[in-house]
Amino acid sequence: MGLMSFMKEAGEKLFGRKETEAAAQAVQTAPDPAAAQAQLDALNATAAQAIRNYIDTQKLSVGGLMVEFDGATSSVTVSGEAPDQATKEKVLLCCGNVDGVAQVNDLMTVAAPADESSWHTVVRGDTLSKIAKEAYGNANDYMKIFEANKPMLSHPDKIYPGQVLRIPA
Repeated sequence: MGLMSFMKEAGEKLFGRKETEAAAQAVQTAPDPAAAQAQLDALNATAAQAIRNYIDTQKLSVGGLMVEFDGATSSVTVSGEAPDQATKEKVLLCCGNVDGVAQVNDLMTVAAPADESSWHTVVRGDTLSKIAKEAYGNANDYMKIFEANKPMLSHPDKIYPGQVLRIPA
């Protein structure tokens, strides 16, 4: 899938985005760039672990899962082997729908490949019914979208602008 874009200022607040951004800027201007880089590396590792923990709480099983965060580019790189396409896509959403993440570099593989879902970035005024009407021609198919995005979504009415959702075929 490659590189996916996300809204950096939207999503789960798993780590200190502003602290990481400040550390990334400090590397460029600090009198001691090595010390600033060490601080950034520590913050990047903390952010990567927070994202990894979030994936684990969603009970998404991926063999050899590796998550790296780069505060300088606000990007996550994720690799490992997912058992199926749906799990892979949910892991990508877990990585990207995080405050402070602007893009996800997908290096994952899938044990049982299938067709990829399409994606929808939620805008103000969107509901799952409205998205279902656009995607499937029937607003009552909103539960397909809700089920495809569980467990990240806890209720069909709890979506927010900037959130990226899977839209299964």
